[in-house]
Amino acid sequence: MANDKMTAQISSKDGFIAALDQSGGSTPGALRLYGIPDSAYSGEVEMFRLVHEMRVRIMTASAFPGAKVIAAILFERTMDGQAQEKPVPAFLWEGRGVIPFLKVDKGLEAENGGVRLMKPMPTLDALLTRAVKLGIFGTKMRSFINLPAREGIAAVVTQQFDVVTQIAEHGLMPKRHEKHERI
Repeated sequence: MANDKMTAQISSKDGFIAALDQSGGSTPGALRLYGIPDSAYSGEVEMFRLVHEMRVRIMTASAFPGAKVIAAILFERTMDGQAQEKPVPAFLWEGRGVIPFLKVDKGLEAENGGVRLMKPMPTLDALLTRAVKLGIFGTKMRSFINLPAREGIAAVVTQQFDVVTQIAEHGLMPKRHEKHERI
């Protein structure tokens, strides 16, 4: 079973997790670092087409085998895209031996109480249903703790557990990422 193999790989195999999950806000910077200037595209549709092409080149590169890259975190549009005429999650797992994860958060709220909570995700269930159908193994989400503020940290923990419960109900493995500043 694919999930059993993915579970074994993520829990015991050496390698790294590739972050291919830049969303709208960080995509222009990622494209610039890749050598594509802002003037090379006009509008969000072209920008996302270019970043998808960039990600497909990365995923299909000989330096991107499952022997080195144990998993990849995908942006929703990348999950829905194709690589070598296959859905990206299937290409990654079947073609490369790379476990597909999905970034599910929609960005962060402004800091409040020393933390930044995730923005609301009203379509999360529909996204998770699509992810399961496409062969996604797990998810990634984030929050940000900036200060040792008890109430703020409690709000992060509550939100994270609420979302993790929703993710687990779909049979996906939740992976949380919290960034901590000096406390």
